[in-house]
Amino acid sequence: MRTVCRVYDSYAQARATVEALEKAGFASPDISLVANKHVSKDYADVEEVSDAAKGAGIGGALGGGAGLLAGLGLLAIPGLGPVVAAGWLASTAVGVAAGAATGGIVGALVDVGVDRQHAEVYSEAIRRGGTMVTAKVRDEDSTRAENIMDGQRPIDPVGRRDEYRKTGWQKFDQAAPPYRPGQAEIDRMRANWPG
Repeated sequence: MRTVCRVYDSYAQARATVEALEKAGFASPDISLVANKHVSKDYADVEEVSDAAKGAGIGGALGGGAGLLAGLGLLAIPGLGPVVAAGWLASTAVGVAAGAATGGIVGALVDVGVDRQHAEVYSEAIRRGGTMVTAKVRDEDSTRAENIMDGQRPIDPVGRRDEYRKTGWQKFDQAAPPYRPGQAEIDRMRANWPG
């Protein structure tokens, strides 16, 4: 098994990727989505998540009628704070908060085979408003999954790392204060919002 991971600048791109993966026969339990809380105007002001019940119904609100997207919920992931998420990686990352593993979201990604430098950039991209999709696939299906995921124009982790470094960023910092996106960034995250 391999884990294929991509991050998108808008939730709409990630949603389309999840739907395309499911339509191509990849099982929903093998797909995960983790999005910055600002993808939903309903959760942008949430500062902490005290219980899982707060996530009830997010899937429908974000245009997820079936499959993985129907299970979206609001979760707290160390280093990211409240996020909209579903799937096995979200469960793993929440387990990190409960002491089940170490290393936060970066560690969870590295543990499933994502290059550490890419994991750092992906985590920072989520913190700054991106949406990550991961899929556990059989080795023989990895190229097909990559082609599907690349169809929605994911970020280039090397280019994005270089962009972040121009502003002084060196690596993902779990202890960094929550990122406060500007309105233009929020509009980008919510581009082509369902409904």
